[in-house]
Amino acid sequence: MGKKLYVGNLSYSVTNDELKQLFAAHGAVVSADVIMDREAGRSKGFGFVEMATDAEAQAAIAALNGQESNGRALTVNEARPREERPRGGFGGGNRRY
Repeated sequence: MGKKLYVGNLSYSVTNDELKQLFAAHGAVVSADVIMDREAGRSKGFGFVEMATDAEAQAAIAALNGQESNGRALTVNEARPREERPRGGFGGGNRRY
């Protein structure tokens, strides 16, 4: 199984396909997802790339971490598991006391 990588400091104009192409030079890319802001409809400036093998993931980290893309120095490292966050309990109920 491959490794999922975190890619930070992306240009807000980067698309999923552009992110995939950037990493494809370093191995087989299983998936590439730029995280989008639902309200603004644009990139949040980070994403995740899954490489096919651990060796390809390490090669991509070594090659791309700190490298400039669209005028921004990329941050590339292994993605940490997603933390479970409690759902907000301050919903917009119409309570009257």
